[in-house]
Amino acid sequence: MRWWVRAVLIGIGVVLILLSLIVGTDLLVVQYKAPTPALRYTAHYAQPAPPKDTLIVMTWNIKFGGARIDFFFDCYGDRVWMTRDEVYTNLTGLLRKIRQVQPDILLVQELDIDSKRSGYVDMLKYIADSSGLPYAAYASQWHVRYLPSRGLGAINSGNAIFSRWPIDTAYRLPLPLVRAYPWWYRLFYLRRNILIARISLPHHPNFWVLNTHLEAYVPEPDSTRYIQIQILKNILDSLTKAGATWVAGGDLNTVPPGTKKLKDFDDNACKTKDPTFVADDYTREVNWLLPLYQLYQEAIPLEVYQAREADFYSHTVNGRGWWNRRLDYLFTNARWINGLVHQDSTKGGMETFPLSDHAPVSGELILSRQ
Repeated sequence: MRWWVRAVLIGIGVVLILLSLIVGTDLLVVQYKAPTPALRYTAHYAQPAPPKDTLIVMTWNIKFGGARIDFFFDCYGDRVWMTRDEVYTNLTGLLRKIRQVQPDILLVQELDIDSKRSGYVDMLKYIADSSGLPYAAYASQWHVRYLPSRGLGAINSGNAIFSRWPIDTAYRLPLPLVRAYPWWYRLFYLRRNILIARISLPHHPNFWVLNTHLEAYVPEPDSTRYIQIQILKNILDSLTKAGATWVAGGDLNTVPPGTKKLKDFDDNACKTKDPTFVADDYTREVNWLLPLYQLYQEAIPLEVYQAREADFYSHTVNGRGWWNRRLDYLFTNARWINGLVHQDSTKGGMETFPLSDHAPVSGELILSRQ
């Protein structure tokens, strides 16, 4: 890029930032400061599925359809955008896995609906229209009308819930921002949230699904992720007290209690003095999820995970490595059977490592008829 073009773009970015500070940051970044209705979508073929007493539930962070492309933020490459052809090729692989599992309810994190980096492909509609899960709800987690950094441009990315049954209520609950970050960084930073939906499940009129993607990089001693976990637990406790049956999951960005490997992971390629970047170190938070495990059931029982950790790892950013930690979860106040982290063809029947930097997690939810 010519120097004068770069200078003009930087100048435009500075002007937009100044304008946002004068007239309000919503000029650039949609903030969602209070609980708001979630975006809902229904595919044209929608027809509620018959009643079931056992539901297959799956959660998957799909890396905005980026598969194993090496993007700049992972420090393995320098890619910023994908072509639409690349996005559709990657989505085809994701859909192949979704159709193989045939979930009744699907939780997705890092789903783009209107982002330059992913060719402006609306992944909410694409998955709902193609997966057999026609009812969908979406809560934006990163909605920036123009992000000057590296020419990223427009971004609208967040959490989604897909279902075989209608979603009659869905809303977005905002989570607190990382206060340790500088103000200019927070201005364009992700607005973490919990997507909460009530699904019109036959014989279960009070059935709720929650999907979240908690904070990833938290400088010590900031406890934002811990606070976000407490907010999630408080909501689940309230739903349980109200007599609801629920499933909650997503990318919680922390490890299960008793995990042995807590830091110095082999996929940390970033070498930077940037104070906003903190390499993954879970030492102080190894028991942060323990209250959830004590009160509720996770798809992989804790004693099973602790006996063979590596069988249940679900994440790595190194596309030439292998899964090296567990960050993805499914909790319920009902009961799971057949919980599985779909790591490869031997654990899930299909290779998933090339499809995202996270492996999907699934379980069969046992419901008592009401």
